[in-house]
Amino acid sequence: MNKARYESSINKLQKIYQSISDSATDISKKRCPYKNVKNRCTAKFGCRNQDFVDGKGKMALCIGSDELDYRGAWD
Repeated sequence: MNKARYESSINKLQKIYQSISDSATDISKKRCPYKNVKNRCTAKFGCRNQDFVDGKGKMALCIGSDELDYRGAWD
């Protein structure tokens, strides 16, 4: 095993994972953590950004903007 090559590979992986982590942290400051990829709300509590377009028995549509601070929206 080549130790220098191994350490180089580990450092490259660390940079990749750090970039992913930084992106996730940045997005989490803007996007509601309960909003799924289909813009549906997965929260088990009320929020003023929920729109039950399909009826109360279905997951609500998240109608909030991703440019807002969501922390005050939850009931």
